[in-house]
Amino acid sequence: MEYFLQQLINGVTLGAIYGLIAIGYTMVYGIIGMINFAHGEIFMIGAFISFIAFLLLGALGITFVPLALLLVLLLAMVFTSVYGWTVERLAYRPLRGSFRLAPLISAIGMSIFLQNYVQVLQGARVKPLQPVVTGGFQMFKGDGFAVSFSYLQIVIILVTVVLMASFSLLIGRTALGRAQRACEQDRVMTALLGIDVDRTISTTFVMGAALAAVAGLMFMLYYGVIDFYIGFLAGIKAFTAAVLGGIGSLPGAMLGGLLIGLIETFWSAYFSIEYKDVAAYSILVLVLIFRPTGLLGKPEIEKV
Repeated sequence: MEYFLQQLINGVTLGAIYGLIAIGYTMVYGIIGMINFAHGEIFMIGAFISFIAFLLLGALGITFVPLALLLVLLLAMVFTSVYGWTVERLAYRPLRGSFRLAPLISAIGMSIFLQNYVQVLQGARVKPLQPVVTGGFQMFKGDGFAVSFSYLQIVIILVTVVLMASFSLLIGRTALGRAQRACEQDRVMTALLGIDVDRTISTTFVMGAALAAVAGLMFMLYYGVIDFYIGFLAGIKAFTAAVLGGIGSLPGAMLGGLLIGLIETFWSAYFSIEYKDVAAYSILVLVLIFRPTGLLGKPEIEKV
């Protein structure tokens, strides 16, 4: 029982990181109907910016952990958002009126470019980081095994819940959220009503990039090592999570992230770790067979 609880905590923590990345996918898809395949690399860039920010703060003598974390978070969100805005301007806006495959190819090209861009600037070697948030407490102990809940895991889960609630309120209760939902339904009519469609779409990319920066910081703190390739792997799994939960649904993206994290963790704990990805994608296939729109997704209605 103690081992099961420990894996549950680990799975929820990993799923929270996947869920934050998946929200970026689902927000962009919900407005322009396209998958931003460069989003995984935006997450990777957020992790690298966080790493560089920690090094700079250490050189400046800022060692108070809460202040350092807050400054790193703000810097990562700001600079990563610039990358998200740039991807939208270069890879999507010029092709918005083109055939549907063109922006997809452009996004894949941007993904490859960003991956190699970071490899050239930072090198191909992994970047280790000493533990920043340490400590925790033990909840249960039995049969020589103790269930530990680290402070970092608590922070990751709490931050994810707060961000999820905040973005749900923003989209459901604010003028920006109404503009985003209007763009999702009909961009032409939205523009005729006086809403700046280009600004709304750019803001959505910026918001998704900011969430990816938070996920990148959490990933770096949790695993303590990053490289230029983490964006591809995490991006594919987060995209899988978005599809599993229902692409276009924010709660669905978070639910899908949690499910992918739990599946990977429990499969690795009780079965062969080499097949954890096979298990996750098998669950995705089964869900899509019986519910093609995902767990919380809604069927699209064709306009005629």
